[in-house]
Amino acid sequence: MRQQLIHILLLAGALGASAAEIKSPSGEFTLNVGTDGSGRAVYSLSYKGKTVVTDSRLGLKADEADFSDGFTITGTRTSSADETWQPVWGEYAEIRDRYNELAVDLRGGSQDLEMTLRFRLSDDGLGFRYELPLQDNANYLTLRDELTEFNFTGDHTMWCIPGDYDTDEYLWAETTFTGLPEALAGYGRHSEAQRTGGTVIQTPMLLKTDTPVYVNIHEAALVGYPAMLLDVDTAKRSMRAHLVPDRHGVRAYLQLPFQTPWRTLIVSDDARDILASQMILNLNEPCRIEDTSWIKPMKFVGVWWEMFTGTQKTWAYSDDYRAKPGVTDYSTLTPNGRHPANTANVKRYIDFAAAHGIDGVLVEGWNEGWEDWCSYRKNRQFLFDKPYPDFDLEHLRDYAASKGVKMIMHHETAANAADYERQLDRAFQFMKENNYDAVKTGYVGAIIPRSEHHTSQWMVDHANHVIDRAADYRIMIDSHEAPRPTGLCRTYPNWLAQESARGGEFESMGGNPPSHTCILPFTRLKGGPMDYTPGLFETRLSTYGEGKTGQAMTTLARQLALYLTMPSPMQMACDLPENYERFADAFRFIEDVPVDWKDTRYLEAEPARYITVARQDKHSDDWYLGAITDETPRATTVRLDFLPEGVKYEATIYEDAPGANWKDNPQAYRIRKVKVDSRSRLKLSLASGGGTAVSIKRIKQPGSVK
Repeated sequence: MRQQLIHILLLAGALGASAAEIKSPSGEFTLNVGTDGSGRAVYSLSYKGKTVVTDSRLGLKADEADFSDGFTITGTRTSSADETWQPVWGEYAEIRDRYNELAVDLRGGSQDLEMTLRFRLSDDGLGFRYELPLQDNANYLTLRDELTEFNFTGDHTMWCIPGDYDTDEYLWAETTFTGLPEALAGYGRHSEAQRTGGTVIQTPMLLKTDTPVYVNIHEAALVGYPAMLLDVDTAKRSMRAHLVPDRHGVRAYLQLPFQTPWRTLIVSDDARDILASQMILNLNEPCRIEDTSWIKPMKFVGVWWEMFTGTQKTWAYSDDYRAKPGVTDYSTLTPNGRHPANTANVKRYIDFAAAHGIDGVLVEGWNEGWEDWCSYRKNRQFLFDKPYPDFDLEHLRDYAASKGVKMIMHHETAANAADYERQLDRAFQFMKENNYDAVKTGYVGAIIPRSEHHTSQWMVDHANHVIDRAADYRIMIDSHEAPRPTGLCRTYPNWLAQESARGGEFESMGGNPPSHTCILPFTRLKGGPMDYTPGLFETRLSTYGEGKTGQAMTTLARQLALYLTMPSPMQMACDLPENYERFADAFRFIEDVPVDWKDTRYLEAEPARYITVARQDKHSDDWYLGAITDETPRATTVRLDFLPEGVKYEATIYEDAPGANWKDNPQAYRIRKVKVDSRSRLKLSLASGGGTAVSIKRIKQPGSVK
């Protein structure tokens, strides 16, 4: 049920500072908005009586108009809403959206401009955006700057990555305002933003005050606008919006009327609330796809990991391309014998998926164009309807269908987004003709058009266009190297997953420390699910051939727990079939664990330290629990009081065995079963870099139909 109460208050046209105030539905947040002596819009936010964000400036600057100062508040409008909606998939079957809203109308500046600032204050925190109506003096804007500030009150702890226009694939720094310059210096020359001499970080990021209060800063509903980074003034404890420009320095080309994405602050004194917050989804528009019955959450395996780990494997079909540049007939090339996207190997994956109840098989390297694909010369483009000679697409299509397995397409573009748009309809039609309903897209390299970055306005528009067009073809998308997610999966639930962070593939390239997946749910995952690619059982790279060194910083049991702590409706089991067959009893958890949920309970959490979460299967009474820790071993006891009273369950616990640790004994695990109910407590012991995964299945009573 939706209740909408609208009160309109027109303020007298007095010049000078004006102010308005609203509180959150619970009364724990207070927002103040006004103008200062120069007619600049400012806001502040307090939580439980303590200032979280002190007076912070707002405004926009374009070549044609300046929306930054000389403004007077001409009116305010307040409203309240309380509604519940049902996502197509996700952590919850129902999501409550309750907030109080304040719209502040301003007029002024040297050109007598109009602007509305809209604030939504929920019990999770604050979202706000700029709304620019049609007006007499400026309707086409070349945006140069957004002046949004987030001013804080102390030298807070923060978890962040460097501000980069073209990649998010960094490990997270844990630092403070004071320590930030040194922390970022450790990354070297890593972005256009940093090379200018500024201190720039990415969103989403997380702050923690001494009290403690946790603050996640990000954005919602990124449409028609560049992604937001943050310029940091370490002395003033201040952050300011840094919009990703094109290579000409323009942030955005706007046509009015226009509304910016929401700037978001998720705030709580309980870290679990940051994880549970659905505010960013709530700030996005409702689903635009009328019939969503074709959108199917899924697990998949694929021809993928062997290219990362095996020096003998390659995405390319032939090594002859240097001798025969510009070749168009691949049958004239000599196969290199190292191309795993071949018919026989793919059938092996299909057979494995069918035998273990895995929904789909992804194949990378199936199509023409992989020769010299990383070259910045871009002298060859991918073709998305041309398989290599050793990939019998029609046979594999029919073979997979006979086994009840869905094939997942792969479209690597080598960042030539312009060429991908040219081929898009032909590529999607080819998919539908061959029974492909999902595609993993990729944008590795320097963007074409060459004036653009991965997160500039043009590429944001491109990513959204691909999703919109995919919906027309009833195709699901898993996008890599795309702009960071901002909750648009509510509007387009065919956008099942994204990468947009340092994922599991880096376990073959130096590794991800255990703390990495203890911070991602507090940061990157607030915008939407990640295709992290969990499920790695063989962690020692030396097993894949001579010259391979290092290992993944994880125990086997932790990899199972990631299916709960890193939720996604499109989850990969990333390892090779033969490694799963070696540990068939552990793989049973991956077979069983759902990817779509009815309810979620975050039981314990501390950023970059540990997470324990329980989730209820959307389609049964069963629950699943996952717990992970950082490098520090951890013992804990969790209550199962989320279970219904009087109902008996059997818990199957997949845990680190005594003596396990990620470095010396990663594959030591044990499986045990216990009977539990709502009064039970589970004692968990997590190794260094370890974890625990638990399936909690309802015990069927005699005569039960369930």
